[in-house]
Amino acid sequence: MAARKGTLQIGRDAETGRFIPVETARRRRPTSTVETINRQSGTERSLAMSYLGLRRGIGVIGLLLPFALPLGKIAFESPGLEGSMSAYFYTVTGRVFVGSLCAIGVFLISYRYKKWDIIASVLAGIFAIMVALFPTVPNVADPTAAQKAIGIVHGVSAGLFFATLACMSIFLFTKTNPYQALKPRNLGDSLSMFVVTRTRPGLPLNPRKKERNITYRVCGWVILACIIGMVIVAIPYIKDHIQQYNPVFWLESIAVFAFGASWLIKGETILKDRKSDQKFDLRVQQKAGRA
Repeated sequence: MAARKGTLQIGRDAETGRFIPVETARRRRPTSTVETINRQSGTERSLAMSYLGLRRGIGVIGLLLPFALPLGKIAFESPGLEGSMSAYFYTVTGRVFVGSLCAIGVFLISYRYKKWDIIASVLAGIFAIMVALFPTVPNVADPTAAQKAIGIVHGVSAGLFFATLACMSIFLFTKTNPYQALKPRNLGDSLSMFVVTRTRPGLPLNPRKKERNITYRVCGWVILACIIGMVIVAIPYIKDHIQQYNPVFWLESIAVFAFGASWLIKGETILKDRKSDQKFDLRVQQKAGRA
């Protein structure tokens, strides 16, 4: 079907979100789509930024936040680390903490891709904003009941935020084209998603996608390990012996850094497909009868 006057038809690969020729998109359905847009709404590059730009913005904030909070506090207030990233809410860099989390939250809520990506990102965005607006319990001798209640909301929101991001890295970012992926036949196949992407015989992932999927899973597992670690160091006996080393701060920083790295990869800032990988994908598509 031809585009109406004043409109433009574009093809988009459903897996990567990249723009492809319209005729190619029509041949590859349902793994690709043809969209009609107003010419006045912007160029293809500006449309691509709705995907890649958001991913990169989220990733950059995630990578910089663990450094910005302590360095800003050391430079403008006093030396030393706080017990957690959340504790910086009560320092000179508190606005950086709140602003960064709100920005991450808005970016995540605005993110649009596939159904489950949207659901997970919206939930993660809500949890991020809740972490920012409901501060952790202040480090005082006798916090009030209200402060304790708000602190519980903060802790639960932070845990759900990290858990959602970990699931996105492990399960959503590692997805591939439907014509390549094998559907789980049993519980073992479903559990294998934690460690490998299974594809149909003769239709492998390109080398760069394999690298990305390994990195996504490593980032996801690192985030989950940090969540478990934060639960362990909160045990009173353990906390009394290691609190001086600020374990929660380091675990939170590692988790946020892993989250940022996974989103930068998803935004094609790191481990972007090379020409050889694109040619590899084309050969696989031709073999599958999709090109």
